[in-house]
Amino acid sequence: MQMVVFCALAARGSAALGDVPFIAFRPNSGAFALVENKTAAPLVVDATDWLGVRRAAGDLQADIERVSAMKPSLTNTAPVGQKTAVLIGTLGHSPLLDGLVRSGKLDTVAIAGRWEAFVIQLVENPQPGLDRALVIAGSDKRGTIYGIYELSEQIGVSPWYWWADVPVPRHEALYIKPARLIETGPAVRYRGIFLNDEAPALTGWAKEKFGGLNSAFYAKVFELLLRLRANYLWPAMWSNAFNEDDPANALLADDYGIAMGTSHHEPMIRAQQEWKHHGTGAWNYSTNSDVLKKFWADGIRRNRNFESIVTIGMRGDGDEPMTKGGDMKANIALLERIVADQRALLASINPDVTKVPQLWALYKEVADYYEHGMKVPDDITLLWCDDNWGNIRRLPTEKERARLGGAGVYYHFDYVGTPRSYKWLNTNPLPKIWEQMDLAFDYGADRIWIVNVGDLKPMEIPIEFFMRMAWDPKAMPKEKIADFTRHWAEREFGPAHAAEIADIVAKYAKYNGWRKPELLEPKTFSLVNYQEAERVLEVWRTLTAQAEKIYAQLSPEMHDAFYQLVLYPTKASATVVELYIATGQNRLYATQGRASANDRAQRVRELFKQDQELSDAYHQLGGGRWNHMMDQPHIGYTNWRDPKTNIMPELAKLKIAPGALMGVAIEGSDAAWPGNAKAPKLSTFDSINQQRHWIDVFRRGAESFDFKISADQPWVKLNVASGSVDQDQRVWVSIDWNDIPVGENSAVVTVSRAGVENVQIQMNAIRSDKFTRQNVRAFGGLTGPTAIAAESATRGTVVGGVRWERIPDYGCGASGVSIFPTTAAIALPPKKSPRLEYPIFIPNAGEVLVDLITGPSLNIQPDRGVRIAVSFDDQPPQIVDAFADQSYADSSKRGDTSSPPIQDWGKWVKDNARTLRSTHKIEKAGVHTLKVWMVDPGVVLEKLVVYTGDLPPSYFGPLEKPLNGSDLDLKAIPVATMPTPSASR
Repeated sequence: MQMVVFCALAARGSAALGDVPFIAFRPNSGAFALVENKTAAPLVVDATDWLGVRRAAGDLQADIERVSAMKPSLTNTAPVGQKTAVLIGTLGHSPLLDGLVRSGKLDTVAIAGRWEAFVIQLVENPQPGLDRALVIAGSDKRGTIYGIYELSEQIGVSPWYWWADVPVPRHEALYIKPARLIETGPAVRYRGIFLNDEAPALTGWAKEKFGGLNSAFYAKVFELLLRLRANYLWPAMWSNAFNEDDPANALLADDYGIAMGTSHHEPMIRAQQEWKHHGTGAWNYSTNSDVLKKFWADGIRRNRNFESIVTIGMRGDGDEPMTKGGDMKANIALLERIVADQRALLASINPDVTKVPQLWALYKEVADYYEHGMKVPDDITLLWCDDNWGNIRRLPTEKERARLGGAGVYYHFDYVGTPRSYKWLNTNPLPKIWEQMDLAFDYGADRIWIVNVGDLKPMEIPIEFFMRMAWDPKAMPKEKIADFTRHWAEREFGPAHAAEIADIVAKYAKYNGWRKPELLEPKTFSLVNYQEAERVLEVWRTLTAQAEKIYAQLSPEMHDAFYQLVLYPTKASATVVELYIATGQNRLYATQGRASANDRAQRVRELFKQDQELSDAYHQLGGGRWNHMMDQPHIGYTNWRDPKTNIMPELAKLKIAPGALMGVAIEGSDAAWPGNAKAPKLSTFDSINQQRHWIDVFRRGAESFDFKISADQPWVKLNVASGSVDQDQRVWVSIDWNDIPVGENSAVVTVSRAGVENVQIQMNAIRSDKFTRQNVRAFGGLTGPTAIAAESATRGTVVGGVRWERIPDYGCGASGVSIFPTTAAIALPPKKSPRLEYPIFIPNAGEVLVDLITGPSLNIQPDRGVRIAVSFDDQPPQIVDAFADQSYADSSKRGDTSSPPIQDWGKWVKDNARTLRSTHKIEKAGVHTLKVWMVDPGVVLEKLVVYTGDLPPSYFGPLEKPLNGSDLDLKAIPVATMPTPSASR
């Protein structure tokens, strides 16, 4: 929340991310010389100020030297003889700054008494002997620290200078333009990360570099958090106990200014590992309450003088339900008793227990208890949780928003659990994070935002986005998500390639969001329908080539950072995707008898080796600086647990017969010919869609051969008439629509080898003179299915200010569309419901199905579902509910570590999408209006598919097409994230 007055200056390192720049690198009218003529203005911090402030001032001293090679002095009073200085202090803790306020030379009304606010401004004649000063004043300790780091970032020091080796640009001179920058504090009070699932990567690296997760390690974490304007940490806990592993840890956190907590299942500031070391008896309050109370009381006493948020409540040992099954009322009563006893212990450090910051994580089964009436004291922050896959399960109701303790969100960028763990790389597209956290803020969850970041290192970009958004969500509207990424790229690598780099990092996260690498399988992407596997490979190869090109053009000092932040995650992800697709091809080709099955197996082996080489190169950066950071296995999952090491998929080995043998396969079929009883037939062509389909000619024997291909109708177009087959040959079949007769037509394509073998392929094509591309102003063709990008609606209605709006780059296509404002009331159509309209051509009367592809968001309010309505023309809307017929998969496991207990949840999160289906009766062929109506806010619509019968199996479904009669160049389709390969256009 910023107020500022000055002019912008575009230069690398000239502004903190998202802030307006106030730094110049050449003399500027009225500017303050921070560094000039090889002299740096001294830094002054009062000795009575917070230790964390004085320490951060030391970082600023080092940062100025990093940029300018000039090290300013750091003193408690302005040096005698100096005409300028940088005065740093906290209101009420700096006599120097308090004097400026009293004298009227420093106006702090906008920040006084606020949480973590600061002001940066130039002050004339601040004290005798000092002509001018740059003042950084904070309302409290962290406010001052954030002001200090604002200046560091503005002069060009990235928050990731240490954690990602981002080079610092050099400038001989640094000037502060006359300005007054006011940050009135964050929108979300506590903003932090959870280091979790940290073995083997983070733990292996920290052990080698620091001797473990000790104070030397955490000093680096704390500094990073403060540079990102975060203030809260749940420390690593798999095999660690923050307060006991290194007694200096807790004191260091407090000195830095980091509020500490413990995870959702570690109550009363005691780590799970501490119970293993000190606990006696069972972790069971019903049978062992006295021991547990003493254990908790010891933790409270130990940390009583440090800033903490106390996790209260209790889960079972090892993040399991406290009780499995049993009586709901009895479980609730036990938890309420536990919390009452815990609060009695907290009273020992503050008789007014409401003044002790506390949270209760409504995680898994605890959320169920709350929904069934569990009482939570009003001053405790309710920490709502996502489903571990980035979909928030619940947010405060209007009544709950009035609670004294407020609400927060525990979110995930990383997870260990079902359906499969995901720990390796960033698979979190920023638009998805934005959509969910924007909901959270709109619904009043603004007390705590904490996110599980796993090993920290692979999550640099989403971590920073999360923290920047938490500081001021409304300064990060959906339209500025791409701006954030571009500003990030410019800060880290300069302006020359910023737009391209931003595009790469956005796309690699988006593509990983389609299907997380750990969830990939050989059959994930269709090998025979919609050219799906080829399209996926194409976008990854294009992205990798872009990253490699930029890497080669960057100066060498940027290479290490670029490899970590851009090249490795892009190329390594692309490698794993291709590995699984090649495995699928190997297995399919083996069943078809293709000799190339063995080539595909060899390619899988090469890619498996390449994956390891990429990780090895990461570990060798900076002479082994990041050794172990990419140790996380990510290939070879068979269940939710990660394998101990990467496992190459099982491959088929084909015994090749001697001689020359021909094989033929066609688009849309797993079969091959000769040898299959069912004759091959291509999908129907039509004059509106103007499809192209492929035929593969391949070698089944050891010897190559020549083939010929021809059609018995002149209107059939083949891109080749003959060829020689050593490797597989793809032939493209299309139609000359100017030559084919009107009506239904059939033809036969014959593939032959030297008069010895031949395969005849049936095909049909429909040409209409009544319905053409030019006169059918609608989506769709003479054959189906018809897929439409949700953003391609030709009309949208607004009701009472409620409307559908685009979320750019959300999901699989160019955008998603959702309802804004997000807190809109339920609207039951057809009355007062915003809608989207799509003209669509239905070629035949009868029953049609409509699939709505949406994001996997959950029902965040207890009084509503995830509903949307669909209709054609003036037919009554059909309400479709994502949770209809979603029975509990296993009622005995409600709230366990498996998932939210709904049967299709696993598929939703694997696909990062959900399909809602409705059925409609169309009375006559022609153009109809498909209408999509709002019911509940919170639904993000990505794509619509209209069809009859069954859809060919695939991951993404049919390709979206443009409106007929509009620009028919498929390259211009706005959903170019998944382009049609050039060979099929």
